Amino acid sequence: MADPIETLRLKLVDQVRGVFNDRTSGQKPVPPSDEALFARDTPIRLVHADLVGMMTGGIRGLLLQMLHPHALQGVLDHSNFRTDMHGRLRRTARFIAVTTFGAEEDAMKAIERVNRIHAHVGGRLPDGTRYEATDPRTLAWVHVVEAQSFLAGYLRHVRPDMPYTEQDEYYRQFAIIARALGADPVPETRAEADAIFRELRTDLQTSPAAREVAQLVLSQKPEGTPPALQAVIAAESVAMLPDWARRMLRLQRPMLTALPARAATWGVGRTLRWAFRQK
Repeated sequence: MADPIETLRLKLVDQVRGVFNDRTSGQKPVPPSDEALFARDTPIRLVHADLVGMMTGGIRGLLLQMLHPHALQGVLDHSNFRTDMHGRLRRTARFIAVTTFGAEEDAMKAIERVNRIHAHVGGRLPDGTRYEATDPRTLAWVHVVEAQSFLAGYLRHVRPDMPYTEQDEYYRQFAIIARALGADPVPETRAEADAIFRELRTDLQTSPAAREVAQLVLSQKPEGTPPALQAVIAAESVAMLPDWARRMLRLQRPMLTALPARAATWGVGRTLRWAFRQK
């Protein structure tokens, strides 16, 4: 007789994998490799393995990225995000999975593919300024807020006492991917990440388009994700933003829903770690 607890666990794993993999095209989860860019149980693999931390951090990072006019315009001009937001987020998640856990050969192929796409992404801002997706400074902003946000999600929901030495190692590891994508400057410590974040913040601008994208991101309803879960993940992502970023995007800091959202995401994270046999 089948163990009902094990049946439930496997069903949950299958449901989560369905959210992050396009089964209509035969896509399967990325198998962890011993030939990856990063060794097992190192900071980047621990951080990127936690689903709730990555979901909340990923949304936080995307919201901050959209405040950069060049990054925003590239999305507006060269993306079908309005009609396929889930697909865009799924492709980003897969890139992170392949470059973190996949075989080194597959990771480098994924990076090369993104670089080829970026080579054809460019245009002009509404004021006529030229932008290119290959601009190192724009890529640096995209990377630093992504790295900060993923780590923030992990610290908030999994391991708030993660030693600074391990946090620095996370940035050093993630820097390998960032440099391969052409980003510059790239942080290798938490202190460097904070300094670069402050420097590049001067490039940011608010706009109706940035606020529109923010609302689309926060109102997405990925197939297979319960609406209530998506709502608390969105609330946690907004709560994790700096106050000035919420003001620029005209987002309200969750108040009455803050503690319930934090508790819900903590519970979901614990359940998913159990389902995937993570410590």
